[in-house]
Amino acid sequence: MMRRLWVSATFSYLYSPYLSLHSDKDISMSLKAQISEDMKTAMRAKDMQKLGVIRLLQAAIKQREVDERIELDDDAVITAIEKMLKQRRDSIAAFEGANRHDLADQEKFEVTVLQAYLPAQLSEGEINAIIAKVIAETGAAGAKDMGKVVGAVKPLVAGKADMAKVSGLIKAALG
Repeated sequence: MMRRLWVSATFSYLYSPYLSLHSDKDISMSLKAQISEDMKTAMRAKDMQKLGVIRLLQAAIKQREVDERIELDDDAVITAIEKMLKQRRDSIAAFEGANRHDLADQEKFEVTVLQAYLPAQLSEGEINAIIAKVIAETGAAGAKDMGKVVGAVKPLVAGKADMAKVSGLIKAALG
């Protein structure tokens, strides 16, 4: 017992300068770590509805990691979240068309939980400014150049705007 205390004290004395270097850094949590922490919080709060959505999100992330045999970074996680949001929005439209408002409400709740993990969304004015800049850079003249503009705009607004909305704004800008 005494030896263990001595080793512990020696370790902290010898390595404390190195430990303090890392503790002063502003270490931000990755998106996957944040999702995991939110799941633990939902479990502690016994919020089963939110817990179910977070588990679905983690399952989608894990499925993609297993399928592609990679560790997903924040950008890939955002892509997975956007895919889930698109599925939820399509489901909402289908459920409301079938007059199933109870299921549509559940999907709307899932959308609100998933949107919390996306970065701040761009306003329509900001999107239009990006589109105008890209159109000027690419020299796009009409609807035939829409693919070129979408290809250039997509990386600039990835995760910050709904691409269906962006596509509509590009179409309107190109006339």
